[in-house]
Amino acid sequence: MSTQRPLTGIGTRLRHLLDLLEADLASVYPRLGLDDYRPRYSPVIRALVAHGPSTIGELAEAMRVTHSAASQTVAQLTRRGLVELSVGRDARQRVVRLTERGRELLPVLDTEWEVAEAAMADLDAELSVPLSRLLTELERALERRPYRERVAEAVLAVGPVEPGGEAAGARAAAGAEGARAVESAAGAEGARAVESAAGADESVGTGEGRG
Repeated sequence: MSTQRPLTGIGTRLRHLLDLLEADLASVYPRLGLDDYRPRYSPVIRALVAHGPSTIGELAEAMRVTHSAASQTVAQLTRRGLVELSVGRDARQRVVRLTERGRELLPVLDTEWEVAEAAMADLDAELSVPLSRLLTELERALERRPYRERVAEAVLAVGPVEPGGEAAGARAAAGAEGARAVESAAGAEGARAVESAAGADESVGTGEGRG
């Protein structure tokens, strides 16, 4: 009997949780005077405050996101006039820096950060394991052994999939299960045969069954 798989994987659930957190945080932005602002902008601005003008690659490293993700966020911030780009030492390189408008938002963003941290602390208090601690453990586990290695190992365990068929690993597991079932049935049948023979011998020994 096959085990029913969940309809959503861990990636879908994580994205859903992030969407919930960001949407609820963004819902208070109008009260803080942050119109046309999104939670994903804050890490870029905070990185620029901490490190000064930076390349997109440096921002990506500071925020621990991909270069593509950092580039997309910087493009959105540029359109909103919160950051500006200039040519770096390399003509192909772009340096990101806060605009005057971006710097004016810093006091409000400090308040936003405090609000977000307080709300997360309240959420952590309701969990069996604080989310912040779990995320740290997850990051360290993936640093020790990347997810791609775990996926590659799982692929080898499952084996190739034939068109219209099931994975070799699943077939092997099913075969092993079938073999155990046959072996179990054979053992039970053998036990019954021995028991029957022993009963017959006992009947003969006691004189039962004689005409």
